[in-house]
Amino acid sequence: MNRTQRYRLHQSLGYHLSLVARMQERRLDDWLRPLGLTRITWCILLAVENEGLARPSAIADFVGIDRTATSRALRQMEEAGLITRCSASTDRRMTDVTLSDKGRELVKEGTPLAEENNRLIAEKLSGADKQQLEQLLLKMLKGEELALKKL
Repeated sequence: MNRTQRYRLHQSLGYHLSLVARMQERRLDDWLRPLGLTRITWCILLAVENEGLARPSAIADFVGIDRTATSRALRQMEEAGLITRCSASTDRRMTDVTLSDKGRELVKEGTPLAEENNRLIAEKLSGADKQQLEQLLLKMLKGEELALKKL
């Protein structure tokens, strides 16, 4: 790198990616908060309800957070009455997660909010632009560690 050249934060790809991600995250957080949800708890609800995942390790992998963060979130969600945890029927050492009626209701209430949040971002791009952006983002993720310590 040329020592005389200055790093221009506002001209960097990473900065722009971060801005778009934070904008989307902040709006979703703001919309989920009245439901008593965070992005993490929202993602866990989706993992269980929409993806059929029951094991905490599978949920952690799906959400992209470590096992400790998943365990903490599941404990809070259980205390809030959103999920139940019980020993797996096939192996008592394993835990299965299921949604409560309250958890399922929150998925129904939160889905239009998440869809609208995605629509607000996507409407700025043409169909071809969206497809190209998705391909480029997947290319950028290739070979990267996807589990995030904080989401």
